[in-house]
Amino acid sequence: MIAALRILSSQRTGVDFISYADLAVRLVNTTTQGRRRGDALATVESYRALVADRPHLASKVTASDLEALRLLREELRLIFGAADRSDAGEVAERLNALLTRHPIHQQVISHDGQDWHIHLVESGSAADRHAAGAIAGLTGLVTESGTDRFGICAAPDCERVFVAACPAAENHYCSQQCTPKASVRALRGHGRASGQGPASTAAS
Repeated sequence: MIAALRILSSQRTGVDFISYADLAVRLVNTTTQGRRRGDALATVESYRALVADRPHLASKVTASDLEALRLLREELRLIFGAADRSDAGEVAERLNALLTRHPIHQQVISHDGQDWHIHLVESGSAADRHAAGAIAGLTGLVTESGTDRFGICAAPDCERVFVAACPAAENHYCSQQCTPKASVRALRGHGRASGQGPASTAAS
């Protein structure tokens, strides 16, 4: 039996879970897996560049934050892997374990002329704030539409994780750059199996 996830859906809270789940995607994709780039958690400066659009995360980052984020990154990748295998039970179990260690607190606020709505409380270290947002985002998506909206890119040799923009999206790729390459390979394979040549494309 799947353990109950302890968070309200965005339909009741008004929380933008896609925006928060993006923090989980960014964190997991900071490794060199599937691309020739350095680890964005290698230095305080590289992490600040990663979250430059989130000032509440970019300030007051310490070396201990980076170590905590590296550990969280590995745990989040296991969750994306379980979602990719459609193992909802493991996803729920791992998210609940993280929710116990990183409690999510909400508050009602109004800013920039908007109506009153709920935000996560931005307290604790940079690692605490990043963890709360990433975990809340994934948990909210699971409670709304299951585990189908996130996983690991299906393109060969990529291994980056992704979150689909909407529940109906049949997306299995992390970006447009991966989607065409994988599609062309599949079409070519189908053509060879049927004795036909590869399908023509607009651009080679």
